[in-house]
Amino acid sequence: SDTLFRRVFGDDDRIPAVRGVSLELRSGETVGLVGESGCGKSTLAKLLAGLETPDKGTIRLRGRSVDGVGDRTNDQLSEIGVVFQHPGASLNPKRTVGEAIDEPLVEAGWSRSRREKRITTLCSLVGLPPEITDRYPGQLSGGQCQRIAIARALALEPSVLVLDEPTSALDASTQATVLNLLADLQADLGLTYLFVSHDLEVVRHVADRVAVMYCGRLVEVGPARATLSRPTHPYTQTLLDAIPGVERSEGFADRTDALAGDPPSPASPPSGCSFHPRCQVAEDDCSQVEPTLEAVDGGGDVRSRCPYAGEWRDDRNPTPNGSCDARLEADSRVSDAVSDTSESATDSNETLETE
Repeated sequence: SDTLFRRVFGDDDRIPAVRGVSLELRSGETVGLVGESGCGKSTLAKLLAGLETPDKGTIRLRGRSVDGVGDRTNDQLSEIGVVFQHPGASLNPKRTVGEAIDEPLVEAGWSRSRREKRITTLCSLVGLPPEITDRYPGQLSGGQCQRIAIARALALEPSVLVLDEPTSALDASTQATVLNLLADLQADLGLTYLFVSHDLEVVRHVADRVAVMYCGRLVEVGPARATLSRPTHPYTQTLLDAIPGVERSEGFADRTDALAGDPPSPASPPSGCSFHPRCQVAEDDCSQVEPTLEAVDGGGDVRSRCPYAGEWRDDRNPTPNGSCDARLEADSRVSDAVSDTSESATDSNETLETE
C-alpha cells in the first residue's frame, strides 16, 4: 500500500489538543494542514513526527504502530524529517552548518567518510556551496538557514517531511524560492509532505489535499483545488474571506468581523458544533448536535463536519476560479507547478476518515 501514516486520536478527560482525528498520508503527496493558532495542527504534526505521544489511538507507519520516538526502530526514525518554523532558532548558534547537518548522521552511526560525502550531497540538493559548512547560523540569511534546516531534515534519507510553518518567517521573495526548492526535492526524491500552515494562499499552491482544523478536530478535508475554491464548511470559507484582496462569497460579504471572537478553549469546548458561536450561518440545532466528518453530496472526495454543507454552499455562486485566487508573484514556477499538482489531486480517490 502507498499509505504511510494513519493517525487516530480519541477523546480524553484531560485537555484534548487533538480530538478524534483520523488522517492518512499517501506516498508522494502534499497534505496541507491549516487552521488558526491553537487549533491543534502543530500538535498533530508533532505526534506524526514522534515528538509527542498520543494518549489514545495510534500512529501507523507502513502498517506498524509507532506511537512515539521510543516505539520506533532506527529505520522508522530515519523515515521522518522535520523542518520547523523559525530557521535560525532551529540551529545551534555555536555549531557550524556542517556540524548541524552532521549531528543526525553521527547519531545514526555513519562513518566519517560517509558523513562527509552525505553533507556535500545535501548542500548540493538544497542549492548551497559546500564551503558554507564552515559558517555559523548567525552569518547566514533566513533563506540560507531554512535551506540548512531542510538539508538536516533530509540527512537520513527520509520518505516523509513534516513542515511546520516552514516559510512563515521568510519574506515573500525568499518564501517563493524555498517553496520551489521543496517542490523540486519532492519531484526528485519522491517525498511525502505534511505542510502545516495558517496561510491558505501558500497551501493552495503546494498541497494536493487540504485538512482544515478547528478546536482540535478536522472540520473539512479534500482535494486542495476543490476545498479552497468551493469550501463546504463555514470555517474554511471564513478563513478564505479573511485573505486580503479575495472577494468574499455571497452571504459573508457584509461582514467585516469574519472571525469575531476568540476560538473556544479546548478545556471547555461549546456544545454541539465547536464553531457555532462564531458561525455566520449557524442553525438552532448546531448548538445541540456534534456533527461528524461526512462525505458531501456532489463534493467528490471532500468531507465536511457541517451537516448543512450542501445547502449554504450551493446558494453562494462562487467564482469560476474559486474563492482563493491570490498568487505568489515572486516566482511564477510556484503557481505553475502547484496548479498542475492540484488538478491531478482533484481526480484522486483518496479518503480521510474520523472516529
